[in-house]
Amino acid sequence: MQAAVVYGGVQVHTGDAVAARPRTAVPWQLPPAVPLTARTAEVERLEHHRVSVSRRGHPVLAAVSGLGGVGKTALTLSWLHGLRPDFPDGQLYTDLGAQSPSGPADPAEVLSGFLRGLGVPPRQVPHEPDERAALYRSLTAERALVVLLDDAATAAQVRPLLPGGRNLTVVTSRRRMSGLALEGCHQLQLEPLAPEAALELLAATLADDRVATQTDDARALVRLCAGLPLAVRVAGARLAARPGRRIGTMVRALAAERGRLDGLAIEGDHGVRAALDLSYRGLPETSARLYRLLGVHPGREFQSAVATAVLARGPADGGPGPGSAAGPPGAERALENLYDANLLIDAGEDRYRFHDLVRLHAAEKAAQDESEAERAAAFRRLADHYLATATRAEKAVEPYHPLRERSYGLGPVVEGDPGPGPRAALDWLERELPQLMAVIRRARAAGAAEACWQLADAMGPLFVRRKHYDEWLAAYGEGLVAAREVGDTQAACRMLTSGGQGALGSGGHGRALEMFEEAAGLFASIGDMLGHARTLNYRGLALQRLGQLDEAAVLFARAAVELPRHGDERAGGLARLNAADVDLDLGRPERAAEAAAAARETLLAVDDPYNAARAATLLGRSALLRGGLDEAERLLSGALDDLGAVGADSETARVLGALGEVAERRGEHALARERYGRALALATAARQPGQADELRERLRLLADADAEA
Repeated sequence: MQAAVVYGGVQVHTGDAVAARPRTAVPWQLPPAVPLTARTAEVERLEHHRVSVSRRGHPVLAAVSGLGGVGKTALTLSWLHGLRPDFPDGQLYTDLGAQSPSGPADPAEVLSGFLRGLGVPPRQVPHEPDERAALYRSLTAERALVVLLDDAATAAQVRPLLPGGRNLTVVTSRRRMSGLALEGCHQLQLEPLAPEAALELLAATLADDRVATQTDDARALVRLCAGLPLAVRVAGARLAARPGRRIGTMVRALAAERGRLDGLAIEGDHGVRAALDLSYRGLPETSARLYRLLGVHPGREFQSAVATAVLARGPADGGPGPGSAAGPPGAERALENLYDANLLIDAGEDRYRFHDLVRLHAAEKAAQDESEAERAAAFRRLADHYLATATRAEKAVEPYHPLRERSYGLGPVVEGDPGPGPRAALDWLERELPQLMAVIRRARAAGAAEACWQLADAMGPLFVRRKHYDEWLAAYGEGLVAAREVGDTQAACRMLTSGGQGALGSGGHGRALEMFEEAAGLFASIGDMLGHARTLNYRGLALQRLGQLDEAAVLFARAAVELPRHGDERAGGLARLNAADVDLDLGRPERAAEAAAAARETLLAVDDPYNAARAATLLGRSALLRGGLDEAERLLSGALDDLGAVGADSETARVLGALGEVAERRGEHALARERYGRALALATAARQPGQADELRERLRLLADADAEA
């Protein structure tokens, strides 16, 4: 800036407030829309509400309620997809699972998914639900965004998920959302289709002239379907597969079925249930068995490989034993039959899901037509499929990490393909996370406790790298109970140490220390000295986070000696690295340099470039404290290149802060400000408040010094 005279005080801004905001992405999460029949008036009501509220500058909130199968989601998706040009900042979607067998979704977990969809890295998602909601509102306050909250259970479940700003939120539920009245919610009760509209839908499903030529029977059919689009589509799909069958034949069968099911009707869905029963009885044998056995799946979506797994026959059925990857013939065709019968929804990318009523019906048929032993065996094959595929992904990410041998059921085990390379493997684990967690939560009750803790164990690489803390803590909590149930002390130790690392990362330092100490006691009780030595490192980290530096230094020193003695050179190098960090905090740069140099040598030897770069950072900081500016610049610049390649924001911020101090000591204040500003943005984004406060103070002092000069 150039000016002849400057009035008032001069303020220097580094731009950190803007740079520190989490980077946002543009999510397009809505499922595909399906053709909509005769809902023009309802769409017009929703659109009129949207326009009138938007003109007043308020956020738009609407709730669409109605019977199961009445078409709430189809209506909403059709409307919202048409609004995409008006909301260019994206679409967020979640199934809140009011009818899910595993229970309604936790709003805190939904918020975590929304934040990741908006571009917040998993490690930066706040741990506390209130903090998540606040960040979510902040990120959506200045955006033009659509949010669809599908199948809500209560207004209380919805309320934390309402975005900030003037966005559009739509809720679907079987119940009226009267509890959202204070939020200005517009209520739309969706009624079943009128007879003419239902006829139109039936004709579109059949795609022939039977509705036109057999009108009376067609009217009787849609009347028996109670005007529910799901029932009409299911009945129509069965007729469409039989071009020569008259509609009257379906009418007589459906009338008899509806009468049989009247006593089972739930909230008026007897039309859907009757149609589902007829479609089920019309399936080929393999398809009917697949439909039943998919009813034991506790998740909401699945890949086609799951169909192969649940249909597989074990040794008792004349099939192959454990370890076989071969599935039964006809699994793919059976899956296609279910889709053609409108019993499955194509979720894209080789993924399928049930409508909630269809899922309940499939589970009911499994209970009726499969023995308890066969249902348990099907669940075990399902769990083994996920365990085998997750273990394959784990090996792809950490090929040198020692694994516990997996134990499977009677088999066969159908292993899926998570994709080539470590990134694809991590992506598979992340994409399947809801299904993996559903299996973990169901496994103990289903008699598969070993699969429970082993599946949690296989998910470790995902948790360490992508920081899904809620699922991290929940998975190892379930796994710990399972390991204790089967009396496997080694497994219990793995659950305690892995779960403790999750607690440490999410801020539960005291709880983490308790878990590490419990694991240490268990390792000692079974004579596992390597396991016990590893807990020295973990306990030291917890003590360091708690501010007990001297106690942490003692444990790190012991770990640096004991871990190599018991065969783990890499962990010994990490112990020296941790010890160097504590020495710096205690003002002992010479000791820190010695420990960091030894750590770096070890970590390079075992091919761990990330942690070797961390050791170089400590060497550079030590040189800086000793006044060796050139040495510090060289070491820190090398570490910066290595850390930037892996996106380690917190460590990169630490290096930039140290490089800023090098520049400041040389009198290069412009360069120092630039480095401090970049470091502050990264530290804030990585949720490192202490580090960020220190950098702000350095920027303030630098500005004061420049002003005095």
